[in-house]
Amino acid sequence: MFNYTLRRLLLAIPTLLFIALTIFLLLELSPGDPMSDMPLTIPPEVREQMRIALGLGEAWYIRFFKWLYLFSVVEPSHVLANLTGIQSLAIEGQRIISFQSRSPVADIIAQRLPQTLWVVGLSYIFGILLALPIGIYSAYKQYSWFDQAGTFISMVGFSLPTFFTGPLLILIFSIWLGWFPIIYDTTLVVDSWYDFALQLRQMAMPVFVLTLYNAAQITRFMRASMLDNMMQDYVRTARAKGMTERVTILVHVLRNSMIPVVTVIALGIPTVFTGAIITEQVFRVNGLGQLLIIAIYASDFPMVLTLSVVFAILIVLFNLIADILYAVLDPRIRYD
Repeated sequence: MFNYTLRRLLLAIPTLLFIALTIFLLLELSPGDPMSDMPLTIPPEVREQMRIALGLGEAWYIRFFKWLYLFSVVEPSHVLANLTGIQSLAIEGQRIISFQSRSPVADIIAQRLPQTLWVVGLSYIFGILLALPIGIYSAYKQYSWFDQAGTFISMVGFSLPTFFTGPLLILIFSIWLGWFPIIYDTTLVVDSWYDFALQLRQMAMPVFVLTLYNAAQITRFMRASMLDNMMQDYVRTARAKGMTERVTILVHVLRNSMIPVVTVIALGIPTVFTGAIITEQVFRVNGLGQLLIIAIYASDFPMVLTLSVVFAILIVLFNLIADILYAVLDPRIRYD
């Protein structure tokens, strides 16, 4: 297992380099210009000096390798220094600077990350906690009223996009009933029980929208996987040997059924960090998803490139974690 993990990590390096180069070249070929928002009264020579100050006057391959060095060496040192409080760990010098805010990209991401983790992270945890028992019981009680109700709700939750359910909840619970605020207040500081109640109120609708979508997706996979394994020969053998139904379902069937579900859950974890782009836009949550959209509109190439590569790293990492969990859940799977 160790050799397999090491090989996958080494293989991830050229994969991520190729992804970073592809995203960089796509941004280079895109029609956006970070100087497009500047006043037209700026003289051409001043505009050209501003482009040089942003680092746009150099060849594309020079800018790419500079960004690669800053991303892989300088920015991690600053992140480590902020986490440990040892500022001597930070490498002095140039950093990846956002065209839009003129601030380090890593600092902006660190400011937005807590909002995304609160909303998207909680909704993903709630979705898993709801989906697994519903999927298991629906498969065990196939064609019962519980199974039909769960299947209907999961199909509705999976079919309706978040840009529909989000405004629908805002219309009903914010405008008509006035129970929840329309816009998420990211400046709220929770230092009392009253502020904590306000935080719960403004988180209720975006968390519910994402929980419904996540739970619906995982429930369908959990139910289908359970039904497939309940028809296998080893289940009939376990029952014939006198094992209780509880042990047969929750020990033997569940363990084998979790293998494909682990893939769905593991590949969904990067969305916790990347943010739900549409939902954050609907509820005005200042998370990473909204940050990416704003950066694309503003042609903020350093921000878009850095966020995209961070998302790619998370996807590659959790793909590896899912493969390792396969061997934990199924002893027959060996990679070495």
